[in-house]
Amino acid sequence: MSNILSLRHALEQLSEDGLLRQRRILDSACGPRAIVDGREWLSFCSNDYLGLAAHPALAAAIAEGAARWGAGSGASHLICGHLRPHEDAEIALAHFSGFERALLFSTGYLANLAVIPALVGRGDAVFADRLNHASLIDAARLSGAEHRRYAHSDMGALAALLAASTAKRKLISSDAVFSMDGDLAPLPELLELAERFDAWLLVDDAHGFGVLGREGRGSWAHFDLPAAERVIYMGTLGKAAGVGGAFVAASATVAEYLLQRGRSYVFSTAISPALAVAVSKSLELIAAMEREREHLRALAQRLQAGWNDSRQAAAGRWRLIESPTAIQPLVVGGNEETVALMRDLSEQGIWAPAIRPPTVPKGAARLRISLSAAHSCEDVDTLLAALDHAARKGGS
Repeated sequence: MSNILSLRHALEQLSEDGLLRQRRILDSACGPRAIVDGREWLSFCSNDYLGLAAHPALAAAIAEGAARWGAGSGASHLICGHLRPHEDAEIALAHFSGFERALLFSTGYLANLAVIPALVGRGDAVFADRLNHASLIDAARLSGAEHRRYAHSDMGALAALLAASTAKRKLISSDAVFSMDGDLAPLPELLELAERFDAWLLVDDAHGFGVLGREGRGSWAHFDLPAAERVIYMGTLGKAAGVGGAFVAASATVAEYLLQRGRSYVFSTAISPALAVAVSKSLELIAAMEREREHLRALAQRLQAGWNDSRQAAAGRWRLIESPTAIQPLVVGGNEETVALMRDLSEQGIWAPAIRPPTVPKGAARLRISLSAAHSCEDVDTLLAALDHAARKGGS
């Protein structure tokens, strides 16, 4: 019973600290309008950046895939779970991302857990941006390699760490688009440092794939960088792609090595073949959605301009981070004030999630406003008006 009591105490402490998370049950498909408890909300929560999650063509692809290939794969890829739709999706993903070969994973988390421990271990070193996603952090810890973290996007600090390292093998890991700040990593500089210090470079493009670059081919394409042999590119398929799962793209040699030694690949059941069919369809849609990407950029600019023009601008208490991406963070500060702002917006029919430590640094709690190409300009104006109302209410 003492173990249960300790858990209850920990939960009570989370609640007192304003850190207790709660789930809501949606009674509608993913989109800019969400039905929760019989009420419609204007949602700025999801990572469905292109509005593909409920696209009829993807729903049809999954249905047709299930009718032809069934619901489940039945085994891991290396046993008997690698069906033709998986192979077709991997070939399409490799071509789309510009790398020689790609491997499908169930999640981006599992993809990162496969890559880092397979490439480095004891006696090696991982050099990680301080704002990296939790999956990159956990993968580095799991590898047993020395884990060195550098100040966010500080290439001078990273260069100094690499120069001082005596590790046998080195691996640099970084988000491409940082999920809580919405800014881009300096990928050209990261590649240059990886070349100079003979290091692997793992790029987690969960939030750039489908949105950035020519035809939505991702952050690596956004910077027009080469598919160097030392680069491992990870993209997720449950965000802009609107489906689910993830992939790792790399040289043929690296991909084959990960197939043999990436534990979360070797020992995981392959994703549903129906989902793999939808992945291939999603890539076709993404390539043709330049108008939607332009609209998404226009929405971000509209939100930034509207915030800067606001008479209140939260009386200087809140700060909308300048982000060129669909992720628009409004830094509030304290946990309680952030939750209070979220509740105020919810009373106005707007759903924008409060993000608190440890996801973000202490004292930097925020609303993570996620824009989608499915939002309208009027939706952004509604959000701005609601924030202005909340600021006035809080300042009165």
